[in-house]
Amino acid sequence: MPTPHGPARITRRDADGEARGLLLLGHGAGGGVSAPDLVATAGVALALGVHVVLVEQPYRVAGRRAPAPAGQLDTAWLAVVEHVRAELPDLPLVVGGRSSGARVACRTATAAGAAGVLCLAFPVHPPGKPEKDRLPELAQPSVPVLVVQGETDPFGRPEPAPGREVVLLRGDHSLKSDVHGLRAAVTAWLTDLLALPAS
Repeated sequence: MPTPHGPARITRRDADGEARGLLLLGHGAGGGVSAPDLVATAGVALALGVHVVLVEQPYRVAGRRAPAPAGQLDTAWLAVVEHVRAELPDLPLVVGGRSSGARVACRTATAAGAAGVLCLAFPVHPPGKPEKDRLPELAQPSVPVLVVQGETDPFGRPEPAPGREVVLLRGDHSLKSDVHGLRAAVTAWLTDLLALPAS
């Protein structure tokens, strides 16, 4: 689909039966939407009756590995949000992603009209550079936030805060080491956020 910064690619997966919500997920800076934590999160959402849209930013679609500037990422993301909301206007919207995608979701949550933000491996700072703090981005959403973080993540670990739940799992930035824990955390948070019946 077109955005002001080139075409983005969206992969929509609809849950069976009556939809209870809509989850948009973005990828990390150098990766794609096939990252294990994104795949696991999408599976959880679909099982809960939540439609999932996986979003590939224009720079990835164009074959570049280096991410675009933050402003371009945010503008392209919001263009995707507008497109998807036009198709599914009445469902509660949850935005999120892994690493860089989580930063985009936090920065744009208010403009997107999101009901919640799901952050997988939020990069608090670049490895070895704690002075380059990105916590102000994580504090921007005025809606509930879930952060799922590896205990040994070299990008740092955020602390819980009002409206922000932090779940620490064994492992690093990839969140590959405890997929069961990831699924459990996302299931519990989405169920509570969207007032879904307990499975």
